[in-house]
Amino acid sequence: MNKSLIIAAPLLLAVGLSGGYWLATRHQSETQNAASSTTPSKIPLFYRSPMNPSVTSPIPAKDAMGMDYVPVYADDLNGTTTPSGTVKIDPVTEQNIGVRTAIANQETLSHIVRAVGRVAYDEEHLVRLHPKTEGWIETLRIDKTGEWVKKDDDLLSIYSPQLVASQQEYILSLNNLKALENSPIEDIRRGAEELLNSSRERLKLLDVPSHQLHDLTRTQKIKKSLHIHSPAAGIVMNIGVREGQYVTPATELYMIADLSTVWVYADIYEYELPWVKVGDPVEMQLAGVPGRTFKGHLAYVYPYAEPKTRSIKVRLVFDNSELLLKPDMYVQVAIMASKQLKAVTLPSEAIIRSGTREQVFVMRAPGKFEPRPVTLGLTSNGRVAVLEGVKVGEEVVTSAQFLIDSESKLREATAKMVAPNQPAGQMNTTSMPHQQESNNTNHRIEDKVTPVQQGDHRHD
Repeated sequence: MNKSLIIAAPLLLAVGLSGGYWLATRHQSETQNAASSTTPSKIPLFYRSPMNPSVTSPIPAKDAMGMDYVPVYADDLNGTTTPSGTVKIDPVTEQNIGVRTAIANQETLSHIVRAVGRVAYDEEHLVRLHPKTEGWIETLRIDKTGEWVKKDDDLLSIYSPQLVASQQEYILSLNNLKALENSPIEDIRRGAEELLNSSRERLKLLDVPSHQLHDLTRTQKIKKSLHIHSPAAGIVMNIGVREGQYVTPATELYMIADLSTVWVYADIYEYELPWVKVGDPVEMQLAGVPGRTFKGHLAYVYPYAEPKTRSIKVRLVFDNSELLLKPDMYVQVAIMASKQLKAVTLPSEAIIRSGTREQVFVMRAPGKFEPRPVTLGLTSNGRVAVLEGVKVGEEVVTSAQFLIDSESKLREATAKMVAPNQPAGQMNTTSMPHQQESNNTNHRIEDKVTPVQQGDHRHD
């Protein structure tokens, strides 16, 4: 009895082990067949260097640093309906790199142009006084700059031989008319009157004041010095002569400025030029009058740009009846541009400017970003008008778009290497040059490793 059990026990143990191995092998085979029937096999199209995307290989390889080439599958390339360069990012990566988005809105843009200006004289109320004849300054009655003068105020007296000769001619013409006024010949009387009028007009043209001309007519006594009066009211900004100085018509005697109105010159940049136009209201502040805001208007936009600063000069006009604004003071101006633009707008940080084009990344679906070129318009207060490329309501990337742009260009370059003669967005798996070679390579590799795998199974 014991001998039979001793003989039967090893047999039963062998049978059990053989049955268990057969069941395990059958279950593993069924699991592999089910997995292979439900999960399609992914065959790499080619392999790409991790450091230089332009370097590819049809078989697995390593670069000079020992890093494995990255496999590129058909799913990594763009399909027939996906634009070239579209990037897919999983939610975790999207959160880690800090992707933020904004909605394209339709709104009305306005703008305030801010610049630094300089106060200057109103050229329409600026007088530069010159003598009409040569002579010497006898008396200088206004001899200090900054003095306020009224129109017709006596400024100085001048001795001029020409003025003396003109007075003598005038007195002679007076006496001639008196002697011939009773002549029976009309032409003689008319000639005497014309001579008197001509000599009187000459004195007026030489700026002889009317009161001195009246005295000369009444007394018929020649005056050595004649007065020069102020032609306008204003402040004496410059005195060009002193007593005893010899002057000619080229000598500037006085510069008189009416500062009740002043001009302000400011420079604006070229991109701000489309906003401004003549008549726009302007506000001005300056350190010399703290807490005070002066209001004026834009009077002129100069038709040329400054060659050094590449800016455009504008002229502003301000009332200065209180004389608080002084020439050559620096001021801060704000031009309230009246022009308004209704357009589709985006945050300025959403724009990627690369070379000669601008583009944005539009979110087509969660984690899916499409590069899209855009045509831009005016910019104001951190918003930019988009003329073409984006519609109202579309969502664009405003942060981390440069990381997305790098990946987009990498994918686009890869797609162009796969099918250089076709647009990247029209590629399919039948037009990729490396796929046939890759499939053949994989078959050759499987042929080589199959005996080894079979040998391993036999060993198990």
